[in-house]
Amino acid sequence: MDKYSFLNAAHTAYFADLYDQYLKNPDSVEPSWRAFFQGYDFGSETFGLDGEIIEGVSTQIPEQVQKEFQVLKLIDGYRSRGHLFTKTNPVRARRKYAPTLEVENFGLSKNDLQTVFSAGEVLGLGSATLQTIIDHLERVYCESIGVEYMYIRKPEEIKWIQQKLNVNDNHPQFSPDQKKTILRKLNEAVSFENFLHTKYVGQKRFSLEGGEALIPALDALIEHASGYDVKEFVMGMAHRGRLSTLTNIFGKSAKDIFSEFDGKDYEQEVFDGDVKYHLGWTSDRVSDAGKRINLNIAPNPSHLETVGAVVEGIVRAKQDDKYPDNPSQVLPIIVHGDAAIAGQGLVYELIQMAKLDGYKTNGTIHIVVNNQIGFTTNYLDARSSTYCTDVGKVTLSPVLHVNADDAEAVVHATLFALHFRMKFKRDVFIDMLGYRKYGHNEGDEPKFTQPLLYKAIAKHKNPRDIYAERLIAEGVINSDFVTEIEKEYKDKLEEKLEDSRKIKKTEITPFMQNEWTNFTTAQEDKMMQPVDTSYSREGLKKIAETISSLPEDKKFIRKIQRLIESRKTMFEEDRLDWAMAEHLAYGSILLDGNDVRMSGQDVERGTFSHRHAVVKVEDSEEEIILHNKLSDDQGKFYIYNSLLSEYGVVGFDYGYAMASPETLTIWEAQFGDFSNGAQIMLDQYISAAEDKWKLQNGLVMLLPHGYEGQGAEHSSGRMERYLQLCAKDNMFVADCTTPANMFHLLRRQVKADYRKPLIVFTPKSLLRHPKVISTVDEFVNGSFQMLIDDATAQVEKIKTLVFVTGKFYYDLLEERELLERDDVALVRIEQLFPLPSKDMRAVLDKYKHAEDIVWAQEEPRNMGAYGHMLMNFDEAKQFRVASRRPYGAPAAGSSVRSKIRHKEVIDYVFDKAKNNQR
Repeated sequence: MDKYSFLNAAHTAYFADLYDQYLKNPDSVEPSWRAFFQGYDFGSETFGLDGEIIEGVSTQIPEQVQKEFQVLKLIDGYRSRGHLFTKTNPVRARRKYAPTLEVENFGLSKNDLQTVFSAGEVLGLGSATLQTIIDHLERVYCESIGVEYMYIRKPEEIKWIQQKLNVNDNHPQFSPDQKKTILRKLNEAVSFENFLHTKYVGQKRFSLEGGEALIPALDALIEHASGYDVKEFVMGMAHRGRLSTLTNIFGKSAKDIFSEFDGKDYEQEVFDGDVKYHLGWTSDRVSDAGKRINLNIAPNPSHLETVGAVVEGIVRAKQDDKYPDNPSQVLPIIVHGDAAIAGQGLVYELIQMAKLDGYKTNGTIHIVVNNQIGFTTNYLDARSSTYCTDVGKVTLSPVLHVNADDAEAVVHATLFALHFRMKFKRDVFIDMLGYRKYGHNEGDEPKFTQPLLYKAIAKHKNPRDIYAERLIAEGVINSDFVTEIEKEYKDKLEEKLEDSRKIKKTEITPFMQNEWTNFTTAQEDKMMQPVDTSYSREGLKKIAETISSLPEDKKFIRKIQRLIESRKTMFEEDRLDWAMAEHLAYGSILLDGNDVRMSGQDVERGTFSHRHAVVKVEDSEEEIILHNKLSDDQGKFYIYNSLLSEYGVVGFDYGYAMASPETLTIWEAQFGDFSNGAQIMLDQYISAAEDKWKLQNGLVMLLPHGYEGQGAEHSSGRMERYLQLCAKDNMFVADCTTPANMFHLLRRQVKADYRKPLIVFTPKSLLRHPKVISTVDEFVNGSFQMLIDDATAQVEKIKTLVFVTGKFYYDLLEERELLERDDVALVRIEQLFPLPSKDMRAVLDKYKHAEDIVWAQEEPRNMGAYGHMLMNFDEAKQFRVASRRPYGAPAAGSSVRSKIRHKEVIDYVFDKAKNNQR
């Protein structure tokens, strides 16, 4: 074995520093080292730049010197593995790990315990006995807090962490008043749950019992963050402990919570509400130092980790809008459950966003309320990783494991996390190891599946009583203190309970109401009213000129240069295509003073190379965004290629739109059906949030859709799924066929004084179709058309009236021209929800002599918009349907077969005798 194999990079760096110190002042190093260095001639080449020893030392190292290195190795062992041997589990014995941290495993023995080693200098102890070094390491790494950080690749971060941990041996030094504050917040957490348990017996509340230390931790976090000039907090958490957090941290009146427990109806007919532990809240708090802080806890569904993506989007919107020069003034906090953070894939998506330009929020504090169980599933069955927080290592984030029974340690760890985030602008994780006093909910019997664990929990004191006993022993409080503060708090709850009983209906306060003061709610009748989306010709000309002019002093790929310059030609020739419709819509919105944010996979160029909103300089790849050069006082245009994520990114952009209703926020799918990966966001937020939480949102989803023989996965945007989610007034769904209509549709989304999600089935082949063009005048004087009648039809000749939507219109138009049929009218439904039923009936009345009314779609009969038409337009039950037969897959994989089926549908539209059979 190489005699230097016990050295690693950290050791050799220490060795080199010590040698440098010796050269400057030989008497400043320990005698054993001095003798060692005096005996050998070390040249500058002795130590390689990578920290490894190279040729130069060839004789035996003195035993004392070698043991110095063994002590260094011991220190590294504690830093790297000490977290495995902590006292962090309050109700279970820890799993056994090997090798242990026994000194024998590092080439040392009990005989060395009283030997003085200069390696103690690494810990800031100076020269110290091995016993002193071990005692220090045990206190720092192996008591109520375990720390994982040695995998971090930035030496300055590791050094900062080690210096922090060495202060007071990683133990808090709170003043008596601070300790009383922690106890008061613990009491609030314990007493609140006890109160609900006695007043609302058996009702679900998903109590925090076993993790009450979360409340003083959050309280301290908010107070200390104000010292960093943090202005706003945005928090996401699932249901466990949420009610206590709402009341004891966010200031929601217990009266409102009691009213929700009593099951009263809501004050608004149009609002259906949600269970009490899903609701959001916004409030302002004044810190002890007199600083005002805005607090937000986002509403969330029972899909536990979904809210994390929404929170990050909210935070980014606030940072972009209010704090562009210091984004750290908005702080995201996400509270996870142990089973959820380990098991839900969204967490990985979210963490991968943490450092990306389009999604970063300058670091998130992640807190895991670790119950050691998921519903009834033991943690050993819930993950393969050692810890539930191991996903945090993706971004090399530090992780602190802390005993939830040690309230001071929990607060201390939380403040460490805050300091790290504010210093390094990075994520940090706290794994607060506790337990769940009752079952998954209060009506559940946990002993069925965890009898031993729940025997231990039944005998276990709550964290408040444990801490109170400690403070009594320290002389900080007397034995009556807890009784007094408990009575005082519960008396207040009794008052709130009496007040709540006097209220007949529950009033739900909208989340982030300040951002939404200029907006009204809209029911279906208002959604059908026209909105002025016109824009001046001069303004459009200015936009066209700006987005057609690349910097002359930079070199671009010739094809890109020609494409960009063609935008001006297109405008001058009065032939605007789909890409120009988008560009002019975004430009006009920006010049109106609104921001535009767009993200998704490959959106900068566009999946089909039609957008080129970001242009790269050929020799440097510098990014040019022409939309940001329109004027000095325009809105900002943000456009980002996303990571290969749908669930996380849609959630993020939904959160962004939630916090910034004045911004046109767009998510584009690479292909329409890719939105399937975000289905939970569609079901729980986009389609239902206004009903559940009084929460409007103007997110736009662009979903490329159309049958061009590209197989099952690249044909359908699955419009049937969105249409099935539509009800009353919850969203818009559109399938436009003209650039002008797309222009006005996007502008309507910003110009209206309300917000609804907008789902747009966008084209692929139509992006460059010669007939898919609009005139400048249609942009200047037009408006969004929910239905486009057949301008060429001669009413008296029409025998077949065809209702159609989207790209299929152009396929039918081509066939009609080929057949020279003037007895067929093609009427386009551009807005599928809310359905323009009044306009459709007017069309039926106009063509009342038509003998054949057809609903035509290129999708199979069990897909597309046909089922939606049957449900929402009674007359559709009498239509002749031209479509593919029902299939399990949206389209055939064979392009030949796909074309045959497509042609059969077209044939059937024009000849009802040719019933499609394939």
